[in-house]
Amino acid sequence: MIEYRQVGVEVDGYDIDGNAMTTRILRDVDLSLPQRRIAVIGANGSGKSTLLKLVNGLMKATTGQVLVEGLDPAREGRAVRRRVGHVFTDPNAQLVMATPLEEIELSLRASVRNRAERRTRALEVLASHDLGYVANRSVHALSGGERQLVALASVLAVEPSIIIADEPTTLLDLRNRIILGRAFEALDQQLVCSTHDLELAARMDRALLVDGGRVVDDGEPSGVIARYREQMAGCGSTRAGR
Repeated sequence: MIEYRQVGVEVDGYDIDGNAMTTRILRDVDLSLPQRRIAVIGANGSGKSTLLKLVNGLMKATTGQVLVEGLDPAREGRAVRRRVGHVFTDPNAQLVMATPLEEIELSLRASVRNRAERRTRALEVLASHDLGYVANRSVHALSGGERQLVALASVLAVEPSIIIADEPTTLLDLRNRIILGRAFEALDQQLVCSTHDLELAARMDRALLVDGGRVVDDGEPSGVIARYREQMAGCGSTRAGR
């Protein structure tokens, strides 16, 4: 389970005149997230991505505390990262090897020491996600959807208990959004997903609406999404960060 205990995040920077300033990105976040599939929605700059980055220590809370299965990412980052996999918006920022097979092998390097066993296991991982046919293709020859599925498979290969996905459908067409959505539905792991894809959010167990650095709505997805649509129609959003 993921917990946020009165979490705030502030970052230092400079204004247009070069004067030092502090920007508050998140404030007073107090949440317990036991559900299996959770959507985080909100406008650009609302604080969604920061909320997710706190889970595996990509960002640290300025105030309060985040706990992931009882561990604090700020102090026990290595142990937390063994439990949390992160899927980025753009798979090109995540995939570093030439082929999907090599990418999965890289993920398995720490847990499967023998090279032959690692290759066999990597092929099994790809096959389990219906990606065996792309094993030896260049990642640059894959479609956007295939690259995102390979990125997800590389994260799942190390068997985390939690998957964090930061706007994973943003660069995908409708067909590939549907395919990725089905892959998410099949996960055994807990999934926390920030998204502008409200159809994807509607299929989750719980939705959080972030606005101005605060969680302003929380509950059953259809109701949260409906209120978000009303908010956007009225153009009443305030933005504090991203």
